[in-house]
This record gives sequence, structure tokens and C-alpha cells, in this order.
Amino acid sequence: MERWGPVKDQYPDLTLCLIGPLQSNKAADAVGFFDVIESVDRDKIARTIADEIQKQGRAPDIQIQVNIGEEVQKAGILPLEADAFIATVRGYGLNVTGLMCIPPVEGPRGPYFALLRKIAERNGIAYLSMGMSDDYETALRFGSNEIRVGTAIFGSR
Repeated sequence: MERWGPVKDQYPDLTLCLIGPLQSNKAADAVGFFDVIESVDRDKIARTIADEIQKQGRAPDIQIQVNIGEEVQKAGILPLEADAFIATVRGYGLNVTGLMCIPPVEGPRGPYFALLRKIAERNGIAYLSMGMSDDYETALRFGSNEIRVGTAIFGSR
């Protein structure tokens, strides 16, 4: 985060997003630095972020990560638990602005993107982060606002 401070100072309109898992012991830094935290998926981290917002008086936007394919190896709230979790997180005073997902690699992605969109609509959430290099066109058709296309730009890891 230290290396990004000068960049943020130079470009004050820049929006910095934390993508990926956040550990509770890093929540204070994340709240103090990032404008959006994109992968909230546990009650403990939501409560910790809420506590830090109270301490710091700074409130990044929150995106909830949904494990849309219910895959054991992936993080995120299960689709059937999403409505209740969103309500809980909002109850902590967090500004839930979006949902994000990474669907299973195998099979068509459209049904998963459609499900995330339905969850968002039920909860009055307009912003969807879904789609990567190999499925971004489908994600865009289903209303994605944000796609992650690193592999298409930089190649495979």
C-alpha cells in the first residue's frame, strides 16, 4: 500500500479496489486505503470492517463475493445464503454496492451470471463484477459492470 500512496495523491480521482481475500488483521489497512473492498464473504470480516469504519470515519464501498457454483475450493457466500448475508452486512452499516462471482470453469457460464444478477436485483444492487478473459462477453451480456481480463492482456501465469 505504501507504493500506491503517492499515486493516489497524484491522481485524487483514482478509485483503488481491493480484489481477493482479506484477512481480519489487515482490515484496518484496507479500510484506511481502499475505496472498494471487493470480496467480503464472511461475517467476521464484515464485522471487522464495520468496526474499522467506526474507528476511522472512512467507509469504502463493499462488494459481496458469491460462490455462485457452490464449489468447495472457492470462497464466497452460497447463493441460498446471499440474501440473508447481504441484509446482515447492511445491518452493520456497510455500503453494499455490488456483488462479484467467479463461475465454475467447466460448462456454460450464462446460468451462473443470470443467477448473480437475480440475487442483485432482489437486493437492490446494481453493480456486478463477473467475467474474466475467457467468459467476459457472456458476462457483459448478463449485465456485468466489471470484468477481469488479466490473462487476455498479460498472458497466463
